[in-house]
Amino acid sequence: MAVVEVKNLTKTYGSRPDRGGRGRAAGSVRAIDGIDLATEEGEYLVLLGPSGCGKTTLLRTVAGLETPTSGDVLIDGHVVTGLPPRARQVAMVFQSYALYPHKSVYGNIVFPLRASRMSRPDRDRRAHWAAGLLEIEHLMARKPRQLSGGERQRVALARALVREPHVFLLDEPLSNLDAKLRATARDELKRFQAEIGTTTIYVTHDQVEAMGLGDRIAVLSHGRVRQVGPPVEVYDHPADTFVATFIGSPPMNLVPRDGVLVGFRPEHLLPAAASEPDALPVRLAVDRVEYLSGDRHVYGTALGVGEQTRVVARLPATVTSPVTAGDEQEFAVSRDRLRFFAASSGARMDRVPL
Repeated sequence: MAVVEVKNLTKTYGSRPDRGGRGRAAGSVRAIDGIDLATEEGEYLVLLGPSGCGKTTLLRTVAGLETPTSGDVLIDGHVVTGLPPRARQVAMVFQSYALYPHKSVYGNIVFPLRASRMSRPDRDRRAHWAAGLLEIEHLMARKPRQLSGGERQRVALARALVREPHVFLLDEPLSNLDAKLRATARDELKRFQAEIGTTTIYVTHDQVEAMGLGDRIAVLSHGRVRQVGPPVEVYDHPADTFVATFIGSPPMNLVPRDGVLVGFRPEHLLPAAASEPDALPVRLAVDRVEYLSGDRHVYGTALGVGEQTRVVARLPATVTSPVTAGDEQEFAVSRDRLRFFAASSGARMDRVPL
């Protein structure tokens, strides 16, 4: 197990930095913009954000596949910024798995061990140990073309595991799987990491993966970390309106009220008859109602807030109040479920009485 840190890390494309590492030419792109972040030992840290936010660049910089413009990467307190990937004791699994098509499963797993000139008995022992842990020993003689997507993903993990790395780096390894298989693979990845206890950094744009896998989530946008915390904290107490609307499906509702944005999750917006007596009232002009997996998603416009604001309510099956498209209906939100953000900056505010 290891602790991975990045300190004031930047990565700029298309510019020549000044001596302080801060210069940026016109038209350049700053993929990583001064990130400070550290894992805990043995932690499963997920980097979450939209395409282009810098999460893969950050992962590749930790791996040594990208050279930072400025800042440092440390593993267990040692600066590794100038070291090549093979000297960092990390293993990376890519989105494409990058298996050798002409080699068997066994050949793919032992390939990095052959490159390190390990003895054949030791190679064989490690390969079978990793394959057993990932339950693919019965596939050792097959070629990648004979495997399912989930099996290929396990082979890629086994190939990384045999190196006994201090850190696992996973770059969207489930994105090529169908929805059902992704759910199964998520469970397997969580179990696998818990068994080996290796510090793991996982990149994804899928919030379901992030919420299900991460001990903590680091939410990125435009090369910066917007919030780091356990899934429940990031979901319940978002640091700003970006996190509030990026996490959650449907995302958090934001309603303007007296210069403040009032936020609340769709599952907390309930028909007034099913709400607490002192809940904040929200009159809703209902546009449509969707039935999804036992829940009802109610889409409409909040009335009486000074401007047209779209909101969504997610009603569980236990809430039987009738809701009809085309009607105006009274909804409400419990006051302890409200979150407040500055309208100008989007930053979370202390509780504002309403």
